[in-house]
Amino acid sequence: MRLSAEADPQLWIPVTDSLGWKGRRHRKAAIRMLLGQVNAAVGATERPGSRFGAWAMSQAAPMLMKRADGRVLVWTWKAEPELVVAMATARVLTPDVRIARASMPMDYDDTESFPTRLGMGEKLLVPMPPSPASPPFATYTWDTGTHLVTLTAVCSDKERFGTLIGALDDLARSLRIADDLTGGESPDVLRLPPA
Repeated sequence: MRLSAEADPQLWIPVTDSLGWKGRRHRKAAIRMLLGQVNAAVGATERPGSRFGAWAMSQAAPMLMKRADGRVLVWTWKAEPELVVAMATARVLTPDVRIARASMPMDYDDTESFPTRLGMGEKLLVPMPPSPASPPFATYTWDTGTHLVTLTAVCSDKERFGTLIGALDDLARSLRIADDLTGGESPDVLRLPPA
């Protein structure tokens, strides 16, 4: 299963298809923000080599996402790449994934219904995480029966998190499943090879 989305280009920069120099600054900023959040969560200070580490990861990230073949899509906020990073994933619903999903802490049981073309989904907003070191985040989840489609957005600024909810909702509504469809036997159907 592959995912596709129609993210607003005025608001989001795609990291997934940004190979080489294209989108390098946004990739690096997104990875630096995520590494900073991880360091803050574990109480570590920024290390001298962490800027190089963010650069190296930003060079490897597009190739890893390309290997994921559409199962992972990532965007950063265009105006301020270090403000928010959004990542959509599609995972096969194995028994382990179902158990992990059912075993989530009660803190994360405050979801609201979020129906889209993917089906009945759930939206979870955590503007004030239980741990002060944790960043605010939003998670959108759809169970398609065979796969678990998830969009998770992490924000670096607790005070500005609420201003991003509308854009995150729009991004979540634009997610689609890009399955291979058979064209049938009709001579009127034009079948294009995958890009």
